[in-house]
This record gives sequence, C-alpha cells and structure tokens, in this order.
Amino acid sequence: MPSVLLPIAQGSEELELVTIIDVLRRASIEVTVASLDGEIITGSQGTRIVPDTSIDEAQSNVYDMVVLPGGLPGTDHLNNDPRIHSLIKETIEAGNAVGAICAAPKVLASAGVLEGKRATCYPSFLDNFGPELVSTGNAVEWDGNVVTSRGPGTAMDFALTLIEVLIDATKRNEIEAGLVRT
Repeated sequence: MPSVLLPIAQGSEELELVTIIDVLRRASIEVTVASLDGEIITGSQGTRIVPDTSIDEAQSNVYDMVVLPGGLPGTDHLNNDPRIHSLIKETIEAGNAVGAICAAPKVLASAGVLEGKRATCYPSFLDNFGPELVSTGNAVEWDGNVVTSRGPGTAMDFALTLIEVLIDATKRNEIEAGLVRT
C-alpha cells in the first residue's frame, strides 16, 4: 500500500488537506497527517484539525510521497521550517514523489526541487517562481515526480492525480467514478 506524509501547520487550508486525506484513503493509500509540533492546528478558515503525529515522529519513516497543503499562514510556517525542506529533498533524492497545492509550491521552489519543472500554484504566487521553472497556470501539473495544483477549487483533481501517480489511472478512474463527479 502506498504511503503519503501530509505535513500541516497552523493556518493550513483545510479544504485542501481534508480533500487530499479523504480521496487518498478511498484508494487505500496510507496517509499520515503530521503537524509541526504534534498539536491540533486551526486551519486558515478556522477549522480545527487533529494530526496523527508530529513531524519529528513522522520523519523516522519513509513515504512514497510528501504532499503539502496550501493556505496562509500555513504555507509560510511550512516554508520556514528546515525539517520540511530536508524532508522534501530526501524524498526526491530517494526517487519518491512530492506534491503541493495552492501557495505550497513555493515551499517546493524554496527547497530547490522545482528547477526545470512545469508547475502551477495559486494565481498570485505565479510571479514568485523564478526562470528555472515553467509556471503553467493549469489546474494540476504533473512533471516527473512533482505534482502541483492551483488551490481549493482544484483539490479534488489534485488528489485524484496523486492516486494516479501513486497507483495508476485505473484506480484513479475507479475512485473518481465513486465520487460521482459527472
């Protein structure tokens, strides 16, 4: 069974993180939600989220993918934490995948893993990317072992793409059919 680490922080976007958790678990993907301090977080819209563990405890495991939710100031907290940058770099170096949605692709950029990649993010953050990557503005971008997405409205498409990356298109289609999106 594939495994995903979902680091969260005070002010993370709850629509994104709950959608990711829910959709991935429907595909029998093991999702570990880890807050920076192991404490309950309050999302950017005021919803309280109970993590499974702390990032310190979660770092002792190897995950097939690390996925970052957006939201402010959650993204800034993740970006300012050197443990998150190390985790992202170690995940990529191990040949595994990373994902980020909304403002969180800036964390991937800061960690140096977006160089030469196509990426997308929340519209106001597109200008923050340097010339080392191609900002597409698409709802979801999948380039090698990096998946990015634009924001809360694209969270479902993002999560379904993560299933495709971690398992395959057949599983993605199976889960999407059960969600009755069309």
